[in-house]
Amino acid sequence: MKKLLIVGSYLSPYVRKVLVSLELKGIAYEVDPIVPFFGDDRFSRLSPLRRIPMLVDGDLVLTDSSVICQYLEDLQPEPALYPADIRDRARARWLEEYADSRMGDVLIWRLFNQIAIRPSVWGEKGDRELVDRTLKEEVPTVLDYLEAEAPEMGFRFGGLSLGDIAPACFFRNAGFVRFQIDASRWPRTAGWIGRTLATPPFTKLAALEDAILRTPIPQQRETLKGLGAPISSETYGTAVPRRGVMPI
Repeated sequence: MKKLLIVGSYLSPYVRKVLVSLELKGIAYEVDPIVPFFGDDRFSRLSPLRRIPMLVDGDLVLTDSSVICQYLEDLQPEPALYPADIRDRARARWLEEYADSRMGDVLIWRLFNQIAIRPSVWGEKGDRELVDRTLKEEVPTVLDYLEAEAPEMGFRFGGLSLGDIAPACFFRNAGFVRFQIDASRWPRTAGWIGRTLATPPFTKLAALEDAILRTPIPQQRETLKGLGAPISSETYGTAVPRRGVMPI
């Protein structure tokens, strides 16, 4: 069976969500580890919003992490990425959406983007005032909501599902810029996310992520190859960054 191709950086929470899902299901894949701002014209045609991840399976191209995960679930139903109970499954999908939208806005664009992406990709200084306001006002509202959803033990719906995976992916990026959940204020959330990030798929990917976290973008592909990561032979990457069509 031909390997699926995932286009996108290991450091993206949306790519991480898909890679964790692939690891859980044991589906063979390879990665073209581009930062989306460095995608070429072919990438623009296939991913019209110039966002990652992008899945290529023969002539099928999908460019949204939730759509990709649902495709993987249909492609290989076991082990399942969603709970069996219809109500739990709906709640897991909501937590996935909450992570991708609200947590993406707060933890990625308002925090990670300002501290990490703007300096490393564009050579710009991040908005410190926005970061401080986000940490003071926006992040606590996210954590308050998750604290009400978090299980006291184990995972949200019994077995590990996308209801656990999606939120944890964003806290992994927050950790890159030295944010940690205050376990005294949000103990259930801290425990839940910690347990999720300690699962084998996350720890396997973490080793690769840590290796390239401070590696210049042009060198990341070769570094990952040297570590034995399943890197594709061809790339949709280019040397000059360009902005996407969506506001950030």
